[in-house]
Amino acid sequence: MERFDTIDKTLERMNKLKDCLDGDKLLDNYDLCTLLGVTKRTLARYRQKGKVRFYMIDGRTYYKSSEIKEFLKAKGKSF
Repeated sequence: MERFDTIDKTLERMNKLKDCLDGDKLLDNYDLCTLLGVTKRTLARYRQKGKVRFYMIDGRTYYKSSEIKEFLKAKGKSF
């Protein structure tokens, strides 16, 4: 039973993190790949080259939606 409580707490924390960071919605790799129509490898290249800001939380990669909007505006695409 203790193990289920630990899993439940972890899932709760992850949902809260994904909902907002400084009042901004967070997108994970899957969300961003779908939104931009690119592969995970392309996102990795964007991160490597510093084209998009990202946040590592508990070993997972997240992106702020407002920063992605800025990235798209700079690229001349709409959200």
